[in-house]
Amino acid sequence: MNILNTDFTELVDIVIRSLLSLITLFLVTKMLGKKQVSQLSLFDYVIGISIGNFAAEMTINLDSQELNGIVAVLIFGLVAYIVSYLTMRSIKIRRFFIGVPTIIINNGKLIEKNLSKYKMDVNDVLEQLRINGYFDISQVKYALLEANGTLSVMPKEEYRPINTKDMNLKVSKEGLCANVIIDGQIMYNNLKNIKKDSKWLNKQLKVQGYDNLSNILLATVDINEKLNVFEKNIFNENEDILE
Repeated sequence: MNILNTDFTELVDIVIRSLLSLITLFLVTKMLGKKQVSQLSLFDYVIGISIGNFAAEMTINLDSQELNGIVAVLIFGLVAYIVSYLTMRSIKIRRFFIGVPTIIINNGKLIEKNLSKYKMDVNDVLEQLRINGYFDISQVKYALLEANGTLSVMPKEEYRPINTKDMNLKVSKEGLCANVIIDGQIMYNNLKNIKKDSKWLNKQLKVQGYDNLSNILLATVDINEKLNVFEKNIFNENEDILE
């Protein structure tokens, strides 16, 4: 029965505030660039939390003006943008706001002073080593604590993975693939980037027996100009579907 007593004017206000908050956050995020949570520096993390709080406050606190929250988000976003710009131009500013890598393991020995400096204990180091695929710390020659808190590991020579150069193997040339069809639609710009056109694409498709683009989920062209086609999955009633 309480829903019948809802103040719909207030509800509409919340909807409008939510949309404004979402649009503002989207624009600020676009301005700051693409970063995953694991890549955020301490400064980025603080900025992100603050902006999130402002956006939430702007959405649900009906006693405050929408403009107040928008201005706060924009100011924090602008400060973050300026700091990001300055850190690209100055090593000293970059070191202050972002930090520098710190050696945790040096030539197979744990540096206890650096562990204490960053409030890490041995268990934290062992956990990060396991995440990197090293369950035996004696296999590690160097380990660096990056500015974003992740651990970069260099194993001892005898524990490094063998690569093709070590085995003197001849490898074929590799590179990025171009997506030329996505969901049945030709990506003309991608074709142009690899110096191909739709006529060439249709010819290659016919060679592989494809006459209808609607059945193609994805088609890619590799550096050797080989076309790889992935069809849409159409299940029959008798086919088993894993859940």
